[in-house]
Amino acid sequence: MENEMNLSTANHSVSITDRKLLSITGVKKIDSFDNEEFLMDTTMGYIVIKGHGLEIIKLDTYQGNVSIKGTLDSLSYVEKGSKKEESDGLFTKLFK
Repeated sequence: MENEMNLSTANHSVSITDRKLLSITGVKKIDSFDNEEFLMDTTMGYIVIKGHGLEIIKLDTYQGNVSIKGTLDSLSYVEKGSKKEESDGLFTKLFK
């Protein structure tokens, strides 16, 4: 519980190096991920990372730090109310 309290007040930052390495701080949890998309809850809201060949190379759950390598295509924040809509939209597009 103390860990959750620390993360809620933690700073959030995103660092991208050469579109191949992404470091994020302030991550509360990773909701879903595969080699093309990550959905994470951060202290500043949900974030969606898209690309290809994506994989976690560092995960520090205590401090909320995540590093991802691969080719990054996009990074966007999603309003909390539309998290489900974003996921549904992706599946709807895939199976049309």
